[in-house]
Amino acid sequence: MGELRRLASQGIPDGAGIRATVWKLLLGYLPSDRSLWPSELAKKRSQYKQFREELLMNPSEITRRLEKSSLENNEVDGIKGFLSRSEITHGEHPLSLGKSSIWNQFFQESEIMEQIDRDVKRTHPDIHFFSGDSAFAKSNQEDLRSILIVFAKLNPGIRYVQGMNEIIAPLFYVLKNDPNEENAASAEADTFFCFVELLSGFRDNFVQQLDNSVVGIRATITRLSRLLKEHDEELWRHLEMTTKVNPQFYAFRWITLLLTQDFEFPDILLIWDTLLSDHDGPQETLLRICCAMLIIVRKRLLAGDFTSNLKLLQHYPSTNISHLLYVADKLRIHLPA
Repeated sequence: MGELRRLASQGIPDGAGIRATVWKLLLGYLPSDRSLWPSELAKKRSQYKQFREELLMNPSEITRRLEKSSLENNEVDGIKGFLSRSEITHGEHPLSLGKSSIWNQFFQESEIMEQIDRDVKRTHPDIHFFSGDSAFAKSNQEDLRSILIVFAKLNPGIRYVQGMNEIIAPLFYVLKNDPNEENAASAEADTFFCFVELLSGFRDNFVQQLDNSVVGIRATITRLSRLLKEHDEELWRHLEMTTKVNPQFYAFRWITLLLTQDFEFPDILLIWDTLLSDHDGPQETLLRICCAMLIIVRKRLLAGDFTSNLKLLQHYPSTNISHLLYVADKLRIHLPA
């Protein structure tokens, strides 16, 4: 795996489904022993199918199945086709507001689903794979929606946080474009598990209750600030002391969305090759890349005031990705704890 990480960090070729397979390996979704791949994939895909069947069913269907089960039981007892009112429990009634009510849970979850719907429709509107009226794009949107809903239901501590659609997009795009038809057909299931693996390294950034803790997003942004100060104190002082540009104004999006909103899509894939392959882990690598982004435009930042610097960092200019990753790699020494 060490050699694979080294090669992947230099950029993974686009063709032959290589990136799809390598990302699955780097994220720990595929075991390093190739002989185990078929059984592991079959197990995970079957598990996701079960999640989907259980979690994407609406209460009407649950109630219908309960009624059908009751009818079958009544037929055995010799009373054909009759469901007594007493057998419809309070929790199964649409007007029930109890916490355990499947309908109450459904209405609460419907707000999250509406947010997911809105965000999925806004995902990369300039790329036909994700957007447009084609059946292909709509099918891809539906897969993204299903992944996010299943994740939200299985992770009540996080549920859905706006922007997760942007993190799923590169994963799903790469796995769906695998030339292996079986793999492409199972991209939804594979993306779900890869997303879970990826998010495990950034989970605390999405838990609002941890925002001000030592592991929350504000602490992560502070680490970026310290990293910049250590490697370029002049730039750090100008940004944070002279022009008063709070790193949260630009770095919050960089970190929580893993840079998916700041570069062209092909460049995002190259950045993620490094992000996923670095032995220091994606969080540390992400901070180095963010710091490198600041250092690369230091001349413009040092010449700028609050307004121009904030605009520059919130609309990061086109840059040479190979050079960016090279600079980031040079910041590996003395990473703050």
